[in-house]
Amino acid sequence: MDPNGSGFTIVEEVPMDGKDDRREGRFDEAKGDVKEAVGDATGNEDLEREGKKDRTKGKAKQALGSTKDAAGKAKEAAADAVDSAKDRMD
Repeated sequence: MDPNGSGFTIVEEVPMDGKDDRREGRFDEAKGDVKEAVGDATGNEDLEREGKKDRTKGKAKQALGSTKDAAGKAKEAAADAVDSAKDRMD
């Protein structure tokens, strides 16, 4: 969407807080560990496979959360640099 003809697209800003993703990721990993252990103990290969899938999903969510945190910090640093440059120009 380019309402003012500037050539730039307006994008909705997404919160850059990865706490929720990391928390959900830890939960998914723990859930996967339990499923995998129960599946292994009972010989249920489907449950064991589902556990591995949940663990992988959890690790991915945690990585996403860490990436969001890093992006948020980079965004703040860039804004600070712009503000500092503006102050020097005044």
